[in-house]
Amino acid sequence: MRKNIAVLLILALLSFNCGSTKTTEKTKQPTEKKESVKKYLARTIAFYNLENLFDTIDDPNTFDEDFTPEGRNHWTSDKYEIKLQNLAKVLADIGKKETNAPPAVIGVAEVENKKVLEDLVTTGDLKGLNYGIIHFDSPDRRGIDVALLYRKNVFNPVNFTTYPLYLRDADTGNRIYTRDQLVVTGIMDGELISVIVDHWPSRRGGEQRSMPNRIKAAKLTKHIKDSILREDPKAKIVIMGDLNDDPSSPSVKNILRSKGKKSDVTEGTVYNAMEHFFNRGIGTLAYRDSWNLFDQIMISPGLLNDEDNKFHFWKSGIYSREFMKNKKGRYKGYPKRTFAGGEFLGGYSDHFPTYIIIIKAID
Repeated sequence: MRKNIAVLLILALLSFNCGSTKTTEKTKQPTEKKESVKKYLARTIAFYNLENLFDTIDDPNTFDEDFTPEGRNHWTSDKYEIKLQNLAKVLADIGKKETNAPPAVIGVAEVENKKVLEDLVTTGDLKGLNYGIIHFDSPDRRGIDVALLYRKNVFNPVNFTTYPLYLRDADTGNRIYTRDQLVVTGIMDGELISVIVDHWPSRRGGEQRSMPNRIKAAKLTKHIKDSILREDPKAKIVIMGDLNDDPSSPSVKNILRSKGKKSDVTEGTVYNAMEHFFNRGIGTLAYRDSWNLFDQIMISPGLLNDEDNKFHFWKSGIYSREFMKNKKGRYKGYPKRTFAGGEFLGGYSDHFPTYIIIIKAID
């Protein structure tokens, strides 16, 4: 008699204080023989552009004057606290539907400094989840950086650094100061995983005019990825960030050599876990009645392995709950922002976060 197999996916993290579990089960019709059970450990890896997470203190070294009590946004402690509470609510819930636990690793963009991240991880739904912070100040002219949040009892960083992106203004030759690219390598459940967190240059001045800057950003990301793969051709690498480009853009398709189908991924290419959403018209931010998917997550072939007892890609998602959206008007369904037209909306961000879930079989 052909053997039936029941697959039991254990998506609870052992580090969850309450020890609760969530399982899904796929079972064929009962047979006379006892069914075997396969169990998997799952981890969520996420990215979220936090849209101008500034404190209320004027930093003379950055252009943060708008985000002070006396500035244009009248950025008070009360508004700052609302912003923190909102972001914490979202971050703690990403991937929880599938895993019953908060993300193991979260890349973030548009943060002013380490202090705002310290405030964030001790606020609301993130409080008590034991998140660590990896952050470096970058020379960005807006005063915003990228960073990585990680659950200390799940991910253990062993190496982290930043790579500056050197750009020049085409007309003046002056340097354009933008975000550094953050690279963190750590151990997750016994396996080495590298995460590259990006926030590529904006489309200010127009998509075509600004494209060379994102091409250069993509080349830097590719250089980082390739340097890791030279050390270990099977390295598990996650590239995430607000790229200010879509999955179909030359920076992503031609420079990073991204593929939208796992079966098309070969040496030197990456799998874009967000491309299938983009192809269906689903995005992470909207502008002038058009959706873009700038918030992308790509993975190296090492995370597409067929070794069941090693971490490998399972699924991807865009976290876009109804409470994060505008409820009415011209921008109904758009991400609910913190500010719009100078008015404080008490929202979340102008982007939706993205995530992937990786799994591996356990005894």
